[in-house]
Amino acid sequence: MREAAPDPYWNTNVARHAGILRAVPEGCGDALDIGCGDGLLARKLTARARHVTGIDLSPDMIARARGSSGGRPEPAFVEGDFLTADLPAEGYDFICSVTTVHHVDLGAALARMRELLRPGGTLVVVGLARDAGVADWTVRIAAAPVVRITKVLRGARDPEGMPVAEPRTSYGEVRAVARGLLPGVRYRRHVLRRYSLTWEKPVTRA
Repeated sequence: MREAAPDPYWNTNVARHAGILRAVPEGCGDALDIGCGDGLLARKLTARARHVTGIDLSPDMIARARGSSGGRPEPAFVEGDFLTADLPAEGYDFICSVTTVHHVDLGAALARMRELLRPGGTLVVVGLARDAGVADWTVRIAAAPVVRITKVLRGARDPEGMPVAEPRTSYGEVRAVARGLLPGVRYRRHVLRRYSLTWEKPVTRA
């Protein structure tokens, strides 16, 4: 499959794209990018999946995604709320979401993603969380110089009009909710103020 074009911009979300793409299963048929924004990651996914759908609640972001042609095949972009949109149950081999779940209830979001993922499929969530307690703040303060320098050196910027929200769920709460809904989930906290969840949905044996 073709390789994605160079990134038109960089930020701490784009920094996680390479890891997300490495998690796409071999021979991936259908992929879903939840909270696709301007479609940058969804277009990259077309190099690794036969069919890619990006969904976002923001009309402005979907309009931008549809207007930013990156070549063929193009993803299908859907305007809507992934929690209630008419998406096929167990319809996707790969689902990803970058800094979207803190806009909604985390438990509802993960439960919906679990429902949409095919048995044997892979889910990757990259999110923001709230610092709570001494351990969280110690990590944040220690990483602050690295985050600041990296953003300056890379010229970090966000797409115009991207919706923003402050996270309400702490890192500890994220771990607890994820482990309750996604048994065996792999949780990591990253330097650039992000965490990731990676989960393979078990295949039910008859």
